[in-house]
Amino acid sequence: MHLEVPGAQGYAERAQELIARYGSQTFEHKHRAELKVLPTQSGWALDIGAGAGADAAWLAERGHKVVAVEPTSAFRQAAQTLHPHAGIDWVDDSLPSLYVIRARKQRFDLVMLTAVWMHLEHGEREVGMHTLASLLAPRGVIVMSLRHGPVPEGRRMFEVTDAETIQLASGVGFKCVLNVMTESSGTVNRAAGVTWNRLTFKWRREPCRAERVCLSPHSTR
Repeated sequence: MHLEVPGAQGYAERAQELIARYGSQTFEHKHRAELKVLPTQSGWALDIGAGAGADAAWLAERGHKVVAVEPTSAFRQAAQTLHPHAGIDWVDDSLPSLYVIRARKQRFDLVMLTAVWMHLEHGEREVGMHTLASLLAPRGVIVMSLRHGPVPEGRRMFEVTDAETIQLASGVGFKCVLNVMTESSGTVNRAAGVTWNRLTFKWRREPCRAERVCLSPHSTR
């Protein structure tokens, strides 16, 4: 039986509109800040909150074996139609606990959380960080984006800082290797003044000393 996911509130009702918006942005543009820290060799990738599947498809096309987690059935079904790639395994699951994924007892070389973390309240973020620690391979990379700005009507979002996220990550043994502030790559969010922290974590139990850089949506850096 599918359980209602609080963080997914408001997405199913606007799925058609959002799927079109999400599909209009290339992976390279949306993740331009993180491209340099992504694994250079193919491996196992976990895309949490995979939406309409564009990122999962990009990773699969480059040889990764992708487990794409998406709790909203309208997105998951559309993604399977839009991106029928044999290298993508679609799973109905959600943070903070990811019970289905954790039951597989698998570790991932890349874990992506794009526009996901702000849907969790503080206690859920604490649990969620421990969940990520149970899933990341010894040489793995976590790529995460934090949203800042007005909350769309009908959505469940919380203001989450990079400082808190880095502290939680440090507590489970991660170090922050990238901390970049960007404007939104999408025109709707950019017009609304939405900005993002792009964070990347790897294993090491010591405090983070992250570079802070501002990128415009048109930057080539």
